This record gives sequence, structure tokens and C-alpha cells, in this order.
Amino acid sequence: RLALSSLSDDEKIPQHYLVTAAIPIFLAAITRNKQGLNLIAPNENLTQAEDFLRMLNGTDKENKLLARALDKYLVTVCEHGMNASTFTARVIASTRAGLISAVIGAISALKGPLHGGAPGPVLDMLDKIGTEENIDNWINNELSKGKRLMGFGHRIYQVRDPRADVLKEVVRELREGGNSRLAFAEKVEKQALQILARHKPEKPLHTNVEFYTALVLEAVGLQRELFTSVFAMGRVIGWIAHIFEQEKTGRLIRPESEYIGLMDEQVA
Repeated sequence: RLALSSLSDDEKIPQHYLVTAAIPIFLAAITRNKQGLNLIAPNENLTQAEDFLRMLNGTDKENKLLARALDKYLVTVCEHGMNASTFTARVIASTRAGLISAVIGAISALKGPLHGGAPGPVLDMLDKIGTEENIDNWINNELSKGKRLMGFGHRIYQVRDPRADVLKEVVRELREGGNSRLAFAEKVEKQALQILARHKPEKPLHTNVEFYTALVLEAVGLQRELFTSVFAMGRVIGWIAHIFEQEKTGRLIRPESEYIGLMDEQVA
């Protein structure tokens, strides 16, 4: 957020290009700086996914498989309706604060654990399960305590999240590259769906996009603390599209509220 706020508000500069390019560059630089490593300048001859992994990992060795997987993830999550961060961006855009301010506001909405931060706990769950033999016992114990399984169920979808199937294909490609963690995760998914169907037959819970997001981003080599920021790398395209649309309306978003407290005669 601090780095993006340093970008120019000069409307002569195509800000949609500027902010889209800046997020992966800033993210790679901030991460390497925290690790005490030298910063790496971007290479305009590479794709965004390829160059981000190069700037982050500090190697010119290209890994087309990993870059292609990351690219598919970024495209899959770039837009998803009027979610919390997108609505935030549209409210700010409606004030004519400018594109960069609207994007910064949208990123701020990702700080909360209910939006944009779910993939990491999926990996925590897989870590705790540990082995194939422990899958059933661990899941049953969690459900008996009234806890939810990360990566299953969705606020909007009462059926399988269609994005999950897209990323499952990415997982399958990476598994062919020799990542055994993904094979284990698929077994967890299969057994989790069966157990959830027995525990909550009245409320079907299906795999959501976060389950395979976690697997893809881990296989690409990203640390869990980067997951939300990498999500922003993809979602910024959707934010910008909504910002453009909102700015065209020229109207300020100003919802009305209804007072439901005590009236004067009730107070008396």
C-alpha cells in the first residue's frame, strides 16, 4: 500500500498500466529486501508471471511450467463480481479520487481474513493432517468441534466453485512435474467431500477456489505470507475494469440507511 501510494497521480500517465506493472515489482522487491537480498530490476521481454518469479527468486533460469501455472491462476482470479475489495474500489472511484487511490483501498480490504486470505490456512490444514492414514480422523475431529474445513464451501456458490476445476487442471499439470504434495491433497479433498456429505447432508459443501489456489501457489514456490499479495496481482485487473465502469457513470455511491433506534416518544 505504501509503495503504491508513491506512484504518480498524473493522469497523462496510463495509470492502469502503471499500477498493474508495479504490484509484482514492488512485491518482489519488498520480499527480497526483508530477506537482505539484492533487488532485481524487471525484464520487459518476459511475461508478468515469468518476470515476477525471476525478480522474486533471483535467477534467470526460466521455468515455463511454474510461470504458466502462476499465469493461469492470475487469470482465473482477476475478476469475480461485486466482492468486498471490488466494491471498495468502486466506492472510492465514485468520489473521483483516482485509480491509484481506488486500488489502494481495494488492497486494504484484503487485509481482513474473510476476503483474500484463505489459501494459507488450507496448507496449515494439510500440514496438520500429515499422512493419508490420518485424514478421516482429523477431519471428523474438526467437524465434531464445530470447526469448518478450509477450502470447502463458499458464500456465493451452493454448487462447486467453477474456478476450482480450472485450478485443478493446473494442479494436475504440476503433479506431472513430480510434486507429491498435490497427490496427497487430492486424497484429502476426496475424503473431505465424502465426510462433509455425511455430516451436513442438508447443506452441500463443495471444493472452492482457495483449496487449489493454495496448492498451486505452494507448488510455484511462493511463501504463504505472499499469497494475498499475489492474489492482488491478478485481481487488480478486475478492480481496474470496475473503476473504469464506475468513473463512466459519474455518480457518487451513497447508500441510504434506515434508523431503527428509539423514537422521541419512546424515549419520553
